[in-house]
Amino acid sequence: MSTIDIPELALVALVGISGSGKSTFAGRHFAPTQVLSSDAFRAMVADDENDQSASAEAFDVLHYVAGKRLRAGRLTVVDATNLQSHARAGLVRVAREHDVLPVAIVLDAPEPLCWERTQARADRTFGRQVLGRMQRDLRRSVGQLAREGFRKVHVLRGVEEIDAATIRYERLFNDRKELTGPFDIVGDVHGCRVELEALLIQLGWTLHRDPDGRPVDATHPDGRTAVFVGDLVDRGPDSPGVLRLVMGMVAAGHAICVPGNHEQKLLRKLRGRNVQITHGLAETLAQLEQEDAAFVAEASTFIDGLVSHYVLDGGRLVVAHAGLKEEYQGRASGRVRAFALFGETTGETDEYGLPVRYPWARDYRGSAMVVYGHTPTPTPEWINNTICIDTGCVFGGTLTALRYPERELVSVPAAKEYYAPARPLVPVGAIGPERSGEALDLGDVTGRRHLDYGYGTVTVDAEQAAAALEVMSRFAVDPRALPWLPPTMAPCSTSTVDGFLEHPTQAFADFRSAGVDRVVCEEKHMGSRAVVLVCERAEDDQFGPAGGAVYTRTGRPFFGAPLDAALLARVRAAATRAGLWAELGTDWLLLDTELLPWSAKATGLIREQYASVGAAGRAALPAVLSVLDRAAGRGVPVDELRTRIARRQEDLGRYTDAYRAYVRPSAGLDGVTLAPFVLLASEGEVHTGRDHGWHLGLADRLHDADPEFFTRTRHRVVDLADEAAVAEATDWWLALTSAGGEGMVVKPYAGPAATDGRGRLLQPGIKCRGREYLRIIYGPEYTEPEQLAQLRNRSLGRKRGLALREHGLGLAALDRLAEGAPLWRRHELVFAILACESEPVDPRL
Repeated sequence: MSTIDIPELALVALVGISGSGKSTFAGRHFAPTQVLSSDAFRAMVADDENDQSASAEAFDVLHYVAGKRLRAGRLTVVDATNLQSHARAGLVRVAREHDVLPVAIVLDAPEPLCWERTQARADRTFGRQVLGRMQRDLRRSVGQLAREGFRKVHVLRGVEEIDAATIRYERLFNDRKELTGPFDIVGDVHGCRVELEALLIQLGWTLHRDPDGRPVDATHPDGRTAVFVGDLVDRGPDSPGVLRLVMGMVAAGHAICVPGNHEQKLLRKLRGRNVQITHGLAETLAQLEQEDAAFVAEASTFIDGLVSHYVLDGGRLVVAHAGLKEEYQGRASGRVRAFALFGETTGETDEYGLPVRYPWARDYRGSAMVVYGHTPTPTPEWINNTICIDTGCVFGGTLTALRYPERELVSVPAAKEYYAPARPLVPVGAIGPERSGEALDLGDVTGRRHLDYGYGTVTVDAEQAAAALEVMSRFAVDPRALPWLPPTMAPCSTSTVDGFLEHPTQAFADFRSAGVDRVVCEEKHMGSRAVVLVCERAEDDQFGPAGGAVYTRTGRPFFGAPLDAALLARVRAAATRAGLWAELGTDWLLLDTELLPWSAKATGLIREQYASVGAAGRAALPAVLSVLDRAAGRGVPVDELRTRIARRQEDLGRYTDAYRAYVRPSAGLDGVTLAPFVLLASEGEVHTGRDHGWHLGLADRLHDADPEFFTRTRHRVVDLADEAAVAEATDWWLALTSAGGEGMVVKPYAGPAATDGRGRLLQPGIKCRGREYLRIIYGPEYTEPEQLAQLRNRSLGRKRGLALREHGLGLAALDRLAEGAPLWRRHELVFAILACESEPVDPRL
């Protein structure tokens, strides 16, 4: 039995004369969707699979489809004779364009048998001399395939060998998705052995030494794996020592390593190639002269075996010396290896005579985190889910490691400057002057962007970004005063309780299924979401000239300058009376609140969208009933219709009562109240990790300081294992909603940043709205059995996913605010929240 090894991702060309069984072989070993048949493409373009005059057009389309499949990472098999070198050259070109390996499988069946099979097909009308010519072409082709670029060539001779063959898929060397870490990824060492030892010890590794005291291995008590990004050698004082340690760790299975350009140059020199002895190679060669020949040979073999890059942790992490664009990840070609070693240059040189490198990370939109080195930078900086951790140790900087998945950076300083850099250290990807921390750039928020924000990943499409840019540029508050936006909120699962679309039973069940044992049920105020950023002093300009801001959930000023300033003054005064500034050690507060009444902000919406419906119904339905009554008096059978219209009138009355409950007079701030429920952040600290008891207690102190302006949030804390407490909370919700209340929000008591047992974010809150309030949302007659039955089929998955993405982005933005990150790094996350809001989701949910 012949076993044919082919890569999981490859372009496979079947080579054989007509009648050799290529289509049968393809059908036996590959899925129909993987096979591209030249006959099928001829039929596609000419309605006749035997029309040889259409071959050029057929192969043009075949190559196009093959390219689309390979770009998507799908194995592709080409079923054609492939006996002509020019035909095979087209396939090799397509494979190289998509950085996959071309593989040839030759089916060398006896010519008499092939002729017998050809004669049995009525659509094959050529003579035997054609088959003989094909056989001669096959003989010539076999010896040429490897020279033409086919990386693997398998020749099956005879029917028995063809029939007995099996296909075995092999992973590319760079595919180590099964390795999930945790990892300690180490930046460019450049011969700095002492600093490498210090860094490993700081990371918790134990060094193991040989009898001469030289480190030859290291182990970690938590089973972590070290990952080296290359450039182990050159410039530093002990390249052999670094190689010895890394080689030992790799051999023991405690580390993996990708090559750097300095290793490749060293290897070429050790193999006798003519290379320039520059950029620290002279130091390494001199150091290696002190080592025995066996070690040098071992180092040469080690470097030669290094793989250009690794794809790790199920595809979530990529490590390459100079980084790697998304389309190259998991691929194998000379182009991929060159990018992984050297990156990409613009073709220009800078004032130091060094190549200007193309800032590929600024265009990166891939889902995998890319960790790399190669270009020294003073401090690592996350750019679009990529990070360079070469911090110039050999130039007197630091040696840095990234803990994965923790995303924690650990560095040790260099003992000295071992080698003078050709140019001063500059931030990775920088072009021109170093960027100001407060500078915003359209490139940070436009186009399709992928963000890894610590709590997950999100892709913002160009269309979403354009919609957000329209709002931000025309309507939003000063970006300095916009550190966070509230996430959308998903409702509880659809209720099965008779007459209810939402009910506490489902809300509690949702959190139980997520492993939450304690929740807080907060009264859902029927108002408008308002985020309040208030400074202790009105003249404080750290968030802009207004001493803070009051803005809507889409970042717009709430009322406008005069009223917003007055509102901030009330909040500032209450915080002062409550003693919050000194207690929290802060001069600013960021509060998530609800501003009441709804009509204070939404009068136009109520009048145009809801009151107009009520007014039309109140005008029309009594007139309809009057007509029906007169018809009934004349003996017309309209009882059923009248009953239905009367029920509609009752529903309309409930609808009118529902929206009127949230309308009350207000003028300016007179009649306006504020209901805070979460203190998000203050100077240097994020408070989302605190439980909701703490947050609501602080809100109550603001109410006590100014009871006329601040509204309490009524609530219940519920142990989900206590059926009596669950029943009491359900009764409380029923009473609340029966009295005209909107409903409640159920939250994990642990706090806004609560996670489940696997460390994943929980929904920060799910809303459970009352039966009568939902009339405003779904219409006056939504409680009719047939309408309610249809509404119970509503899909919540997209809404919940959107809520979690926005919540995670918001938490990350708060983290950056507290750590003092530059404005542009905070703003890109806030912008992404607003961009997510343009995702099409049923607005009634």
